[in-house]
Amino acid sequence: MAARRVLVVEDDPAIRRGIVDALRFEGYEVLEAGVREEGQRLAERTPVDLVLLDLVLPDGDGLDLLRAVRKSRPTLPVIILTARGQEEDRVMGLKLGADDYVVKPFSVRELLARAGAVLRRSAERPQGASRVDFPGGHFVVERRELSFDDGSRTDLSEREAEALRYLGDNANRAISREELLERVWHLPARSVQTRTVDMTMARLREKLRDDSAEPRVILTVRGKGYMFSAPGGPG
Repeated sequence: MAARRVLVVEDDPAIRRGIVDALRFEGYEVLEAGVREEGQRLAERTPVDLVLLDLVLPDGDGLDLLRAVRKSRPTLPVIILTARGQEEDRVMGLKLGADDYVVKPFSVRELLARAGAVLRRSAERPQGASRVDFPGGHFVVERRELSFDDGSRTDLSEREAEALRYLGDNANRAISREELLERVWHLPARSVQTRTVDMTMARLREKLRDDSAEPRVILTVRGKGYMFSAPGGPG
């Protein structure tokens, strides 16, 4: 099983380094950011399993970052890092959907314990929708079956079904080929040619009756990857 990946958004270099080193020692993969803009970009565009988020950042409010993440990735676990005396921010963070908080100064053991607990809870959450709608029909996840409005049906392979489900769970968000390789194929992106993803997307479009010249369901986002266009979304 691939190591869990944690994003640390903390502007203090010494604190950030201590957190990053402790997480890596425990076997986590770690991404890090010292400013809000970079933290938001990584949270929204890279496959991470948990965000550790400082609320005081030099280029903006960590709560605003949390709001943005909740819109684009509503089930992504987030633990906020706050200083003593920031009770209102902690309360607001929890209201905005943070999974937990840790008060500075904190012990590394406490932070690791809370991170592990949040990741265990997140693994027990419902894994996306059981049905994904698209123009002209819907995808029945459990049966790996496309059901069309004209009454016809088409089966998907296991990999095609996993890819479509992941795209549907992240509808209207551009997903890179590398993220799809890691999340659907469970392979390091560097070890496999991204052409593998392109071929699967081509087969899915054919089965979805999605015009490859002017697709309406699985869109190609230039320079980024693919996006499932949900009803009412862009595209």
